[in-house]
Amino acid sequence: MNQPESKELQSPPLYGMFNTIPQHYDLVNRVITWGFDRRWRWLAAHECLATGPRRVLDLCSGTGDLAISLVRQAKNYAMVTALDFSETMLAVATKKAEAAVGQGRITFTHAEAGSLPFPNEHFDGVGISFAFRNLTYKNPVAKMHIAEIFRVLTPGGRCVIVETSQPKSRVVRGLFHLYLRWVVAWAGHRLSGNRGAYQYLAESAARFYTAGEVKEMLMAAGFRQVSFRPLLFGVAGIHVAVK
Repeated sequence: MNQPESKELQSPPLYGMFNTIPQHYDLVNRVITWGFDRRWRWLAAHECLATGPRRVLDLCSGTGDLAISLVRQAKNYAMVTALDFSETMLAVATKKAEAAVGQGRITFTHAEAGSLPFPNEHFDGVGISFAFRNLTYKNPVAKMHIAEIFRVLTPGGRCVIVETSQPKSRVVRGLFHLYLRWVVAWAGHRLSGNRGAYQYLAESAARFYTAGEVKEMLMAAGFRQVSFRPLLFGVAGIHVAVK
């Protein structure tokens, strides 16, 4: 299922980042979020399953944490597909999923978010955990990525995004940005050995859109209803967009 890599994915640090840090990826996530990322993904999975979907896509699945949470919460009523452009990440996710929920419970697909290999209106739900920023922030094909999400969703289907956000409080926002630039960038580099990847993560999170700007982006793509739930004083949040 190898496809040509799009220009933005070939450019550093994104493509190199997700093919060189999988062995450290989960550890760094636990450390820099103080373990909150697990809870936040669990809440996002709950939102994905709130309407009892039959098919759910974990888009930009990485090492598969959201897909595993979806399977654990859905039991047997939902079919879960996990998609990522990094074969290295998918290899880690496959092994982790087999150990966590058993073989065959998740269908893993290697493809790009800008060209999803699924028919129109194929999924009742799409979940994205801490990857929407990569798909949209200063990305020349951001609209294409959102359009593809919209295309593969059934009418009434939900796109659930858990992502970093911008706290409304200036004090909290300032402290959060300091934490990103001084702690996250340093800890990510020390734990993974990849300085550029975590400098990118820190800067993109510090400069990422507000919840209101994300809502405008999703509404412009055709979603008819978008809500936001802040997490941990607004440093992260869950967006729910309904087609």
